[in-house]
Amino acid sequence: MEQNSIFSPEEKDLVVELYGRLMHAAHQAMRAEDTHMVRRYLHRAVTEGNLQRNEFGLHPVVLDLQTAIIVSQEIGLSRAAILAIMLSSVALGRACTREDIERDFGRDVAKILHGLYQIQSLYQRSATIQTENFRSLLVTFAEDIRVILIMIVSRLNVMRQIKDTPNREAQQRVAVEASYLYAPLAHKLGLYKLKSELEDLSLKYLETEAYYHIKEKLNATKAARDSYIKRFVTPLEQKLREAGLKFTLKGRTKSIHSIWQKMKKQKVDVDGVYDLFAIRIILDSAPEKEKMDCWQVFSIVTDMYQSNPKRMRDWLSVPKSNGYESLHITVLAPEQKWVEVQIRTRRMDDVAEHGLAAHWRYKGVKGAQGGIDEWLAGIRSALEAGDDRQIMDAFKMDLVEDEVFVFTPKGDLFKLPMGASVLDFAYAIHTNVGNKCTGAKIGNKNVTIKHKLQSGDQIEILTNVNQTPKRDWLNIVTTGKAKNKIRQSLKEMEAGQVTLAKELLVRKMKNRKIDMEEATLMHTIDKLGYKQVTLFYSDLQDGKITVDHVLETYVAQLKHDKGVGPATAAKSTGDFVMPVEEIKAHKRGADDVVVIDKNLSGIDFQLARCCNPIYGDEVFGFVTSGGGIKIHRTNCPNAADMRERFGYRILQARWAGKGENQYAITLHIIGNDDMGILNNITSIISKEEKIQMRSISIDTSDNLFSGHLTVMLEDTGRLQQLIKKLKGVKGVKSVTRS
Repeated sequence: MEQNSIFSPEEKDLVVELYGRLMHAAHQAMRAEDTHMVRRYLHRAVTEGNLQRNEFGLHPVVLDLQTAIIVSQEIGLSRAAILAIMLSSVALGRACTREDIERDFGRDVAKILHGLYQIQSLYQRSATIQTENFRSLLVTFAEDIRVILIMIVSRLNVMRQIKDTPNREAQQRVAVEASYLYAPLAHKLGLYKLKSELEDLSLKYLETEAYYHIKEKLNATKAARDSYIKRFVTPLEQKLREAGLKFTLKGRTKSIHSIWQKMKKQKVDVDGVYDLFAIRIILDSAPEKEKMDCWQVFSIVTDMYQSNPKRMRDWLSVPKSNGYESLHITVLAPEQKWVEVQIRTRRMDDVAEHGLAAHWRYKGVKGAQGGIDEWLAGIRSALEAGDDRQIMDAFKMDLVEDEVFVFTPKGDLFKLPMGASVLDFAYAIHTNVGNKCTGAKIGNKNVTIKHKLQSGDQIEILTNVNQTPKRDWLNIVTTGKAKNKIRQSLKEMEAGQVTLAKELLVRKMKNRKIDMEEATLMHTIDKLGYKQVTLFYSDLQDGKITVDHVLETYVAQLKHDKGVGPATAAKSTGDFVMPVEEIKAHKRGADDVVVIDKNLSGIDFQLARCCNPIYGDEVFGFVTSGGGIKIHRTNCPNAADMRERFGYRILQARWAGKGENQYAITLHIIGNDDMGILNNITSIISKEEKIQMRSISIDTSDNLFSGHLTVMLEDTGRLQQLIKKLKGVKGVKSVTRS
């Protein structure tokens, strides 16, 4: 038996405890024979050594039981989902087949388990999904929404378990993935509680100092905050009771991640975040009185306190696409503090806390499933068009939080992401409407296809039969559906152009009695500077390159290939730029790492100017929109934003060989404004081998000087030596790298 399969004594006790908790939580959903059958499968997998710990050393059976408990308690999924989770490690270890599962547990369990197996196998080599595997992830997601729900919980469980891991690199990769993929997914599906925890844990692992700074501030002010909330809610509770309403009133502080985002946006410390906490009023209302009761509470609150109309959100009249319903208002409370008040019923609160799954507990509730089904259909559509990076960009766009609500002339409601254009709306109606769109009428005003929509707009799309999609339309639309449809149309148009241009070229060859040889034609196209054959034919059709010029080049190439003409000039290796897709194959090792060394001249990569990495720095690669790679320091000021917004474009990177190039480094020096201190600093630099000073600038104020010093050096080793020597100069207070 492999060591990986053996339980430690602590794990044995934990498995017994977790199994008991799971059976208690899910006993109503499980059948009598299920528990016996699952234990038989697990026992066989363990004894045969088929189970493997993950790269954090966590046992898969323990993780599965923990995940199943969260799924049962937080989401309330049924028997099929719970059994699929409990058996996922067994399936991954190939201790059973899909036919075995279908025979013993049923087709539904087998279907979910197949999806989990497909995804878990992607995680076997790495703690996170790599770029080239993202399409496979989305394919599985699009097949069954329960797989998405389970994977969100599974990744949250891993995040909970790795707080003390020594494998910091893998921990950070998991946190990055959670912030750009699983937290937005949880939001999309209305799992707000899980979303907040994923975001907070990601912040804890990626921005540790910021996380604990906010946490300590919140702990220090908890008593004062609780006291203020009590003073705010006491008169409000009295008014609500006098109105005959039955309710629960909760005060809560915003999540640490939410506070951090506001701190960055408003450029303030924790104390400067003006809506630090919120009050939630949860009403016990009959289904037919839900909206009426919520609006009554709204009236009572705004009669007592001045509301901020810009901060009012009505998701009661038009729920979010994930089914979220609530009224949000921000009011100016005593002591001139802003307080957010959320008003909803108990059913609405259940949906807000537990997301889409909560709808399955309320018969006859409409609105959420349709929106999610449409979103999943959008994923399936995205898989039919575009490359993997385009798919990821489109998928990320469809996870946006804010929405606008707009109407057709007949009053049909459409929900689109904030920032959507007239062209997005046209494609939301129908692909043909989008392809022929020339603008729109909003009210009595004509607007262009670029016009950004506002909630409440009633839009009449204008079309023209001669209109066709343009490539720059991709920069106008924001929805994944619109981008996918435009790309599909462009591909179809380009295919038609290729056919016409190729027929023209072949006809001209026949007229001039020139032999048509496919290999020679490919050489000709390459010699003319085209990397893509379709682009060559497109330019030929548009007249950007003439048939005569192509035939002259072709004939010369044909003579050369037959040995009767001058050789084609060889291309310089300096002119070659390797596509980013090939970098992985040529310059990435077994651990999927971009290796940076002096032989990288053929790859389209640059050292980022925002952080100026030098040899020896901890670095990562970022795939730019143009397909090249920029190398950033891991502590680059832009790193957190790149990880959060474009985590799928991050590549691991490391230096190879030894530092041989000179890099420009700027140091920020603060010290006493003493006579001769500048001479001492420049003297140290002049005595250092292989270090050159390029510039120095000094400002003085209040008997202190502050200066920026730019030097050229080879690596971080020499940099640290230089900083240490400069700190030793009498009067120097600090030396930091800019």
